[in-house]
Amino acid sequence: MTGFLYVTHPSPFGPFTLVWQETEAGPRIQRVFLSNAQAGAEDRMRAACENAQPGTNPLMADLGERIRRFLEGEILDFELTLAALETCPAFQQRVLRAEHRIPRGWVSTYSRIAAHLGVPGGARAVGNALAQNPFPILVPCHRAIRADGSLGGYQGGTAMKRVLLEREGLTFSPAGKVVLRQVYY
Repeated sequence: MTGFLYVTHPSPFGPFTLVWQETEAGPRIQRVFLSNAQAGAEDRMRAACENAQPGTNPLMADLGERIRRFLEGEILDFELTLAALETCPAFQQRVLRAEHRIPRGWVSTYSRIAAHLGVPGGARAVGNALAQNPFPILVPCHRAIRADGSLGGYQGGTAMKRVLLEREGLTFSPAGKVVLRQVYY
């Protein structure tokens, strides 16, 4: 990626980094990087966007503040209007939009999302699309889990995924699986 700007914000889960491009229509988010046990958000950003430069933009400052507050536990929803979804393949766009519609306090499974999209047997394809989600938090991919209630992966790590789901009111069995009461699709 070239010609992009970034800003990093603190959070209870470690820093996160927003990467955007200035366009005639305003800023377009290209990526949101979360820190995880393997690497910090800025390190992950530099590996993917080596020419990105630090920047400022009032919309990005506001969005960063809202994401920070969400990660601190505040109840907030995010729109996709600033996200550059057009940079994703068509199938991934469909998956991200379906995932975005899952309400707070609910989960869905990779297989249910696939069936909803008319791709029965496409759980792995949905999982792969979400694993490459360039907009975590904006697209709440922490709300997608495996059919057996286990968490599956998450860019910020499974501990973060569990905390986010618990904050949304989901409960876990003693085996660490989501109790499937509020399942979407």
